[in-house]
Amino acid sequence: MASQQQPGGPMAQPGLQQPTTLQQQQQQQQQLSQQQDFDPVHRFKMLIPQLKESLQNLMKIASLNLSHNTSIDNGIKSSDTSVQRFDKSLEEFYALCDQLELCLRLAYECLSQSIDSAKHSPNLVPTATKPDTVQTESMSYAQYLGMIKSQISCAKDIHNALLECSKKIAGKGQPQGIM
Repeated sequence: MASQQQPGGPMAQPGLQQPTTLQQQQQQQQQLSQQQDFDPVHRFKMLIPQLKESLQNLMKIASLNLSHNTSIDNGIKSSDTSVQRFDKSLEEFYALCDQLELCLRLAYECLSQSIDSAKHSPNLVPTATKPDTVQTESMSYAQYLGMIKSQISCAKDIHNALLECSKKIAGKGQPQGIM
């Protein structure tokens, strides 16, 4: 009985594998697009055309409103005709500017963290098991341990300083008796 093929057994797999790989490719593309959405530089590049379009729309609406108001002031037209709202297009423009500002700040923070990381841990520990693939700019494990110990020591010093400061602050908040 074990030698009989069941429906959906090995013979059915080749037909199912192709849609699965297509589905996997679509998932990978979706994950890639999600990663790019989180990348502030990529998001910035995507927002620039929208900002340009919004600015063009804003100037067009401002021009139409100015022309309309000039016609009303000269008595050519009445104020019954509707015009597009300038304030809404201005708000859209400002919203895009705010998004761009956030993208730039996030990109700057990422760059700062990367620079700090490179400064405090400039060399990598080799992960290769073969000695011929060891990177030339990597540090030895003993050097890595020394660096980690110094970082732990620094973190303990900062922790102790913060504890001492919080005790001083808590001590000042309590009423003291007159002696």
